[in-house]
Amino acid sequence: MRVLIVEDEADHREFLATTVSGWHHEVLLAEDGEEALALLGRSQADVILSDLMMPRMDGFELLRQLRSQGELPPTILMTAFGSLEKALRTIHELDGFWYLEKPIDPIALQLLLGRAGAHRRLAIENESLRRELSFTGVLGNLIGQTRQMQEVFALVRQVSPTSAAVMLTGESGTGKELAARAIHSNSRRNGGPFIAINCAALPEGLIESEIFGHEKGAFTGAVERRFGALELAQGGTLFLDELGEMPLAMQAKLLRVLEDLRFRRLGGKQEHVADIRVVAATNRDPLQAIKEGKLREDLYYRLNVFQIHLPPLRERKEDIPLIVEAMIASMNQKHGTKVQSASQQFLDTISEFAWEGNVRELRNVIERAVIVAGEGTLLPQHIAAGKKRPEERAEPSSPASNGIGVEVGMTIDDAERLLIEATLSHSNNNKTRAAAILGISTKTLHAKVRQYNPDYDSKSEEAFSDAAR
Repeated sequence: MRVLIVEDEADHREFLATTVSGWHHEVLLAEDGEEALALLGRSQADVILSDLMMPRMDGFELLRQLRSQGELPPTILMTAFGSLEKALRTIHELDGFWYLEKPIDPIALQLLLGRAGAHRRLAIENESLRRELSFTGVLGNLIGQTRQMQEVFALVRQVSPTSAAVMLTGESGTGKELAARAIHSNSRRNGGPFIAINCAALPEGLIESEIFGHEKGAFTGAVERRFGALELAQGGTLFLDELGEMPLAMQAKLLRVLEDLRFRRLGGKQEHVADIRVVAATNRDPLQAIKEGKLREDLYYRLNVFQIHLPPLRERKEDIPLIVEAMIASMNQKHGTKVQSASQQFLDTISEFAWEGNVRELRNVIERAVIVAGEGTLLPQHIAAGKKRPEERAEPSSPASNGIGVEVGMTIDDAERLLIEATLSHSNNNKTRAAAILGISTKTLHAKVRQYNPDYDSKSEEAFSDAAR
């Protein structure tokens, strides 16, 4: 194991070097934080053992810079009694591993180095496992084995360990937020928060407060202090979705924060450090949005350090079976259903759809199909009646071709009753499943049944069944 010792007192530095190397660890030495940063630019360390109080750059600033670069190995801080409070704050705020009080107890140091080394090895193993999973078609909640998605996975793996800003592009529903979460999860900020802001969903008058926060009395209705996304995301990742919908005035303020890494709450005087990593996304063509005056060019180039494009589902339909398999497992857990798989006929059918809403639309279709089926295997008839292949949409169906007895001249009430009866029969009188098939709530279904049969009692399902027979 390679240990970097950062200590400004020469005698203590040599004592630590002799002690640690005696435990068969490789040792690197630095006099302060600045020298440590320069050394880490050329070499890697598995564990850092650093004094807290040092000239030029102390231990707190060393950890802050390493963390902002996404390159913070387990760090043990050495502190005198008077600086214990600062050591604890550093560990809490900057994810230090632990601390030791001076004079250093060699037994305690050896124990902590062993634990820190094990923590480092586990982190490396986890990273290796994540990489292996991505090569099998899964990275976080992103799924795909096609060439297009493997390229996306490769880019996510490449940029995640860095501190670079990332711009995600692609149509709505392609999984831009999932990609942002994958970047966060595979970064060294994964212990911090992931805060997502949908710029299109916030009214222009509220977006500044949502991002910067505000002090009590900053504006009418500000009855208490509120933290904004910049503070909530401290130590983690801030995801700005639909960046092209953010008001231009707000874009200018955000650019200033990204350049200075400092901000103030609305109505506040104190400046706060923005210890964040920013990932932005847009479903617009960014260059076209710039031409239309929707996106500031300087903000775009500040955030577009690393761009990843998420392909639409229609360009990677070979991924659909893998995505459906994962969605079935997720929906079973969510709804308590017991669907085992999707039939080949089901997969062939949905593969012919255009999927204008991409993976988000596919998820809705699979969720409804799982609810309708309840158990067993998904079949084409479990797909929503309104979800037709493009070539089918232009062909009106014959009124008498549906097999439930609806004919021209019937009243709407009679046709509706026949449809409800047929659906209840198909679902073995399961009201929840029948309501899902019909696209109505269970409460509405009970009301409809009661309308057609006043003697119906929702607690006793026999009345309507008898009337249907």
